[in-house]
Amino acid sequence: MVKVEGVSKKYHNKTVVDDISFNLTKGSIIGFLGPNGAGKTTTMKMLSGNIQPDSGSIEIFNKNIIKNRLDVQKFIGYLPEAPGGFHKLTVKEFLIFCCQSRTFSNKQIKQALDSVCSLIDLEPILDQRLELLSKGWKQRAWLAQAIIHDPPILFLDEPSDGLDLNQKDQLRKVIQQMSKDKVIMITTHILDEIEEMCEHIIMIANGKIVADEELNVLIKKMGSIHQAFRKLTNS
Repeated sequence: MVKVEGVSKKYHNKTVVDDISFNLTKGSIIGFLGPNGAGKTTTMKMLSGNIQPDSGSIEIFNKNIIKNRLDVQKFIGYLPEAPGGFHKLTVKEFLIFCCQSRTFSNKQIKQALDSVCSLIDLEPILDQRLELLSKGWKQRAWLAQAIIHDPPILFLDEPSDGLDLNQKDQLRKVIQQMSKDKVIMITTHILDEIEEMCEHIIMIANGKIVADEELNVLIKKMGSIHQAFRKLTNS
C-alpha cells in the first residue's frame, strides 16, 4: 500500500533524511522510532504529502504522491506533531470544515461526526473553541480530523502527546481496533507504547534506517526494545 524508495530530504544543506526505503502493508501497526532530530517528523510530512522529497519516490496505492498529491491524500489521515491552528473554531466547526474540504455531503458529515465522536468520546468538547482546550483534548480533536474520513492509511506523529493515562489507554484501544484493515504508522518516544501496540518496527538515526523488522525478531536479537533503541541509535 505504501512504497518508499530512496527518499532523501535536506534543509539548509543538511541532510535530514538520507536515502531511505521501506514498504508498509495493510493490517499492521508500524512503530517509527528514532532519537530527536533523526528525521521522523520530516519523513511523516513527506509520506503525507505535506512536503516533497528532494529525491526518491513515495507511492501509495501505486500512485506517486508528488504527481498525484491531492488524489493520494484522500487515502491518508495525518496527525502532525504539536498540531495548531483554527483556534477560533469550535471542535464541531473544525471537524465540519475538515469534512467539507473533502467534499462530504451534509449526510456524510453527520455520519462522520457521529462515528468519530463515538470512537474517541468528543461529545463533551464539541462546542468548545480549540484555543480553550487543554493539551490533551486538543490532541484528541486533531486525532479526530485525521480519522474522520476513515482513511485506509494513518500517519500519527506523537499521537499520545499531552494525554493522561486513561486517555492513552483509550487511544491504544482505538488504534488497535482500527488497525485490522488499515496501515498505521506511529512515532512516539514512549517505547512501552510501541511494545504494546506495534507488530513491526522501523528505526531511524541520523536520517538513515538502522532497523526494519518485526518487533518480536528485534527483541529476540537484542533483548528488549529499549536495548535495541540504545544500541542502534547511539552513534
